[in-house]
Amino acid sequence: MPASPPQTESNLKQEAINRGVSGGRIIFAAKLPKIESHLARLQCADLFLDTFPYNAHATCSDALWMALPVVTCAGKTFPSRVAGSLLTAIGVPELITYTLDGYYKLALDLATHSNKLDAIREKIIGNRDSAPLFDSQRFTQNLEIAYIQLMSDYTGSL
Repeated sequence: MPASPPQTESNLKQEAINRGVSGGRIIFAAKLPKIESHLARLQCADLFLDTFPYNAHATCSDALWMALPVVTCAGKTFPSRVAGSLLTAIGVPELITYTLDGYYKLALDLATHSNKLDAIREKIIGNRDSAPLFDSQRFTQNLEIAYIQLMSDYTGSL
């Protein structure tokens, strides 16, 4: 199954060429039938460059689960702030930028300093089991408390 329509791929490759980047460096990953295969291939990447103004949502979460650092640029709308929220929830807010210039500089810094990239990856791994992002039990308990409080507020009693 193709990753995207052929016209999209050729347009993106041509734009890369127009900007001095070999079109062969652009790799389009086909859709996979199993989530395990999708997650496994994320381990082949060194750095996830988020899109702007519409950030990654579930894909960012997948990347973080696989300890793939995500650089994002947060905007002012909900869709442009999702990745930043996920990065904050796993304890790596240093990967959030607020300008395109800052985004470029951070991405370049991490891409050219493997020690910094490795430290971020290790931080994600260290936080993965304790940070709120992947703590389903804590999320469920807090949601249940909120439902009970809403019901109590509505009925005036528990």
